[in-house]
Amino acid sequence: MSVAMPRPKAEILARREEIAAELRRIVPGEGVVSDPDGMRPFETDGLTAYRQLPMVVVLPETVAQVSRILRYCHDNSIRVVPRGSGTSLSGGALPLADGVLLVMSRFNKVLEVDFDNRVAVVQPGVTNLAVTRAVEHRGFYYAPDPSSQIACSIGGNVAENSGGVHCLKYGLTTNNVLGVEMVLITGEVIRLGGKHLDAEGFDLLGLMTGSEGLLGVVTEVTVRILRSPETARALLIGFPTNEDAGRCVGDIIGAGIIPGGMEMMDRPAIHAAEDFVHAGYPLDVEALLIVELDGPGEEVDELIARVKAIAEDNNAANLRVSQSEEERAVFWAGRKAAFPAVGRISPDYYCMDGTIPRKALPKVLARMKEMEAEYGLKVANVFHAGDGNLHPLILYDANKPDELERAEAFGAEILKLCVEVGGVLTGEHGVGVEKRDLMGTMFNEADLAQQERIKCAFDPRQLLNPGKVFPELHLCAELGRMHVHKGELAFPDIPRF
Repeated sequence: MSVAMPRPKAEILARREEIAAELRRIVPGEGVVSDPDGMRPFETDGLTAYRQLPMVVVLPETVAQVSRILRYCHDNSIRVVPRGSGTSLSGGALPLADGVLLVMSRFNKVLEVDFDNRVAVVQPGVTNLAVTRAVEHRGFYYAPDPSSQIACSIGGNVAENSGGVHCLKYGLTTNNVLGVEMVLITGEVIRLGGKHLDAEGFDLLGLMTGSEGLLGVVTEVTVRILRSPETARALLIGFPTNEDAGRCVGDIIGAGIIPGGMEMMDRPAIHAAEDFVHAGYPLDVEALLIVELDGPGEEVDELIARVKAIAEDNNAANLRVSQSEEERAVFWAGRKAAFPAVGRISPDYYCMDGTIPRKALPKVLARMKEMEAEYGLKVANVFHAGDGNLHPLILYDANKPDELERAEAFGAEILKLCVEVGGVLTGEHGVGVEKRDLMGTMFNEADLAQQERIKCAFDPRQLLNPGKVFPELHLCAELGRMHVHKGELAFPDIPRF
């Protein structure tokens, strides 16, 4: 098997203007940006500690343009980094100095809403919240709801398999996507799935969801929309210790109750959110659970009574039940604003993402408290408690020597702990560059080689989003024998600030 590998970085950069001119022939007008000032807004994503100006930025508007761009890059061995709204928290959309940044933000239309079949067909640049806005007038909504839903795009949600506060009952992106149109690195346009339920054969749609831009560029997404529940009420439950709250989470699930959402915040996050939103959170507790129950009214009333009893058995110190839709929305407003709220109490914070078995929550929380002393940094914790997806926010000041390095080391230890207790490195943020070098803590060489074979099947020249996910990359031509370690070929240096 003969595979032409990407051209050396120096050769590609010498052709910057030629490449930009060719891209302008494909995307006329203002669709190509090549001056440094114009490219500056694209130099980083949500993992702002890492920055890199791309070689050139291209913003296509049609599938035909995406196809021609990818075919040109493939034929000329030029790397490509797909990008949506740039909200990735794992560095998944970080540009390459010798790569084309393919920005899909102009694909921002809702193409079709089919209420009879309960689906919506949207372009990848449509924001998560815009899908619900497009269907709520008929009593429908789109279930996955990341905290960044006002800004994050559906295409990015597919790339990272995003979740949100209601993923416990209604699933992650992969459970709510029925079909995609995508363009391969060769420029070929293919469709996976459609308006129907699971297709026969290999689950290629499941493979694409969460593939982090390594396999193709999504140009259209068909999503499932759901009827809004008849009744939805939320309980706000405060606990004297994190351990009490953690046990309560396990007991609720153990009792066979699947809430629409179940979120947990610790004392620093509670105080930050309350100061920011004024949601009425109790400030004299160490942990707060928000438990939402939905369905027919009588069923919700019954479940509320059962959850209240479980909470009281776990030493609940404070308990309120929403009495109106407005009050329920306020309960959630504080949780949805937790990330920006924490930004008001610390110059910088490092948002982590790992997933653990629910039963391990008390142990992990206790160990993180010990780590705070070891690393000299504080943590504000926000969890999708129902499915064990943790989002510790490590507080630091990038202007102080070595604090960023300590924050990264602290974060790495948290992720290793997640794997140690039987969990995984990520729940919804992806691997990107952030967790790339930790993949070996979860997978052995055979595991990684098998994953790389999938990458090679779609992208044998390693042109799509290289340097992400895999700690070292085998050449597709000789997978298992020849390695390319960190260096210019697959892992260009990434300046960090």
